[in-house]
Amino acid sequence: MGHHTFDIEKAENLEDEGRYRYLSAEEFRSLVRPASGETLADLGSGTGFYTDLIAPDVETLYAVDVQAKMHEYYREKGLPGSVEPVTADVSDLPFSDDELDGAASTMTYHEFVGDGALAELARVIRPGGRLVVVDWSGRGDGESGPPVDEREELAGAADALGEAGFRVVRGEERDETFLVVAIRS
Repeated sequence: MGHHTFDIEKAENLEDEGRYRYLSAEEFRSLVRPASGETLADLGSGTGFYTDLIAPDVETLYAVDVQAKMHEYYREKGLPGSVEPVTADVSDLPFSDDELDGAASTMTYHEFVGDGALAELARVIRPGGRLVVVDWSGRGDGESGPPVDEREELAGAADALGEAGFRVVRGEERDETFLVVAIRS
């Protein structure tokens, strides 16, 4: 695993709509492009804040989080019918080879990068499948999110994804975050 996991005692903060200033609901949906019949995964799903935005449009959406207590919170909030909670580390996913049509990670890449996580994503996302990553940037000033020294940078993330078998089709540096859209080769 990368650096740290989000403090479950602060889980309600993950429901703050102020998070949309970093990634709006509309932009998230347009990046992920959920479609009927697809199987997707939200990596580091937490309380389901972003998961809920795409759940109505897919067959199955795995809400992957390393903390079972995040799933408890999400269940109490109310799980959409297409969502299946999965307690796992991204480096050891319980999915078959090429099982996923795509995956997304919002503000969690820094938590799981390393320890074989990207190779594992390349294993479970089918060729041509889409991976969307929006995370806190190491170039940010630390106004929000984790300490700057625990963050990754766009160039490093793009290089690591390329080495793991993804083709980066979009990369964008923002004030506090970066965005990468990659297609599994």
